[in-house]
Amino acid sequence: MQIKAIKLQPNNPFTWASGWKSPIYCDNRITLSHPTIRTYIRQQLATVIQEKFGSVGCIAGVATAGIPQGVLVAQELGLPFIYVRAKPKDHGTGNLIEGDILTGKRVVVVEDLISTGNSSLQAVSALRDAGYDVAGLAAIFSYGFDIAEENFKAANCPYITLSNYTALLSYAEQNQYISRKDVEVLREWRESPSTWGT
Repeated sequence: MQIKAIKLQPNNPFTWASGWKSPIYCDNRITLSHPTIRTYIRQQLATVIQEKFGSVGCIAGVATAGIPQGVLVAQELGLPFIYVRAKPKDHGTGNLIEGDILTGKRVVVVEDLISTGNSSLQAVSALRDAGYDVAGLAAIFSYGFDIAEENFKAANCPYITLSNYTALLSYAEQNQYISRKDVEVLREWRESPSTWGT
């Protein structure tokens, strides 16, 4: 909130790539420009990965926003790093996964943000197809949509996030970034994001 990586505009909503109207825009890339915050996120992701998933042999980032976060976490944990493209390269080797392919390694996927979970789980599927043992996924933030819960459960992929939408609303209200009336609007959006504002 302080560095405007998260913007709340219930009265002037954003339009996502999906076409959804949204009173929130979350851009975790901005955290990379702030060394203190970047360090905090790196350390916290490394800690929750160790606590939730135990010993792992590799960190995988999801292109593109999960790549820098994943690199930072891999460096913190002293582990190899790879990343998964949204689609294979259309030239050269045609790689979908970049880096040394360490088949059989237990890997944790790092993502910046979870909305529906589709792009994250696409990466999980690609890693499994390549012979990795995917322990789970760690991300900075989740909107907490029911569809994401269902998607991760269906894929048998546990996940953990540093923060979520409910915690964000509580913090934003307590610190007067938004009013009580705004909180109600923001809660309504989360209940039905695909139809809100239409």
